[in-house]
Amino acid sequence: MSRTPGNARTPRTSRTPRTTPQPTADRPDRATAPAPTTPPLPHLRRFLRQEKNDAWAVRLLPRIVFGVAALYTVITLASQSGSSFFAVVVALLLGLALWLLRRRTQLLLAMGVSILAIAFTGYFSAVGDAARTSEDAGATVTGQAAFGYWALAGMALLGAWMVKEHPGRRGVTVVLADVILVIASVVGMFLPEAGVPLGFLGVIGVLAMRGSSAKAVAGRARQALDRLRTRKASDPTDS
Repeated sequence: MSRTPGNARTPRTSRTPRTTPQPTADRPDRATAPAPTTPPLPHLRRFLRQEKNDAWAVRLLPRIVFGVAALYTVITLASQSGSSFFAVVVALLLGLALWLLRRRTQLLLAMGVSILAIAFTGYFSAVGDAARTSEDAGATVTGQAAFGYWALAGMALLGAWMVKEHPGRRGVTVVLADVILVIASVVGMFLPEAGVPLGFLGVIGVLAMRGSSAKAVAGRARQALDRLRTRKASDPTDS
């Protein structure tokens, strides 16, 4: 008991004894609850029921049907001959590349235009060789022009992406270079000696005009012109 200044006795607060918690195994009133059992293969049940409100199950069935049909068609086409097997493999690889590059629109555009440019230049060079062969019986079809155009198409594709800081869109650069290359192949049908050199100059010109070096040269030329104008304006002899 403690005394206060007014000689009033205040009772002491009783302390509650500390009790150590007992482990759960010693408590008989709390039994371990069994874990909830999950139904086996829930996705299979959803797929088999095909409820209208379940969008996942409704969409999965036609995807499986069309996937099996596409796989059977591909296997049937590939098993016909060696050339068909090669064509199917190339088509699958091309489709995979398109799927992987679906977000890189500029590279996808450049690759598509390059493939078209290779096809057109090869066709025009083959037509020119066939026309010259029919005119001259001793002429032979070499196909050197076609390989030259294909090399230039690859150079345009690589040249647009080799520049680290490209001022414009790289896909547009490849499109312009390939258009000039196709025009050069048309000229090469009539003048075979001028087709590949003209295409080379066109591709180099487009890469130079669309590259960062050309932009830097143009900027420096503008700065030089501005300096000449300011000097002429500040020259007292003109006044």
